[in-house]
Amino acid sequence: MDATGAKLLPFYLVVDVSYSMSGKKIASANQILPQVRDALAENPILSDKVRIGLIDFSNDAQVQLPLCDLLDPSLTLPVLSVRGGTSYVAAFDRLRTEIAANIKQLKVDGYRVHRPAVFFLSDGAPTDPDADWQAAFARLVGDPAYPNVIPFGVDEADGAILARVVHPPSGTKQMRMYLMENGQDPAQAINTMAEIMVSSVINSGRSVSQGESGILLPDKDELGSGVTQHAPSDWV
Repeated sequence: MDATGAKLLPFYLVVDVSYSMSGKKIASANQILPQVRDALAENPILSDKVRIGLIDFSNDAQVQLPLCDLLDPSLTLPVLSVRGGTSYVAAFDRLRTEIAANIKQLKVDGYRVHRPAVFFLSDGAPTDPDADWQAAFARLVGDPAYPNVIPFGVDEADGAILARVVHPPSGTKQMRMYLMENGQDPAQAINTMAEIMVSSVINSGRSVSQGESGILLPDKDELGSGVTQHAPSDWV
């Protein structure tokens, strides 16, 4: 299709589907994209400004939903199921190749592409050696088309590790991470994080439609219960 000059903001939802995500947690994760789709259906003009993709990861990483318009009537949303461990290496490497291929195709189609945004949901620490996942993340954010990365941590997720996955980690375009508060229900925290993604997709899409750029995240006072927002500098 010819979309000469049109602007798009790609979003990627990257979900940990290791065995520890079984039960209510994976059920809540499976409701994230339906909630985003419902919000876009209420604001259909914004579907021309954003694209959504879904990658899950365990020992490997799989593209469960290629970058697309969620309001495409022919679209069937995938259902995630648990498997394996928690390889951040697999997630970051698959994400890097997917972003590169998507941006290349969107530009061929005539779009101007805003920097992608990645919502990275995990309930635990990576099973890769530290040096390996850190190298994979460096490859991801070292690319000229590096994404903005917003981690979501629930249950046994380590805030100190996820703080190293925020990108950019500093400066005027610094991203944030969101963590479940101690003692909260992980499935409910994932529901709250779905609301955060919905808010970001809708408000960022509106910003693009008004000729502005960049991802918008909700302020701390706009968050639902059981989840807190942090800057990487909150951990040392």
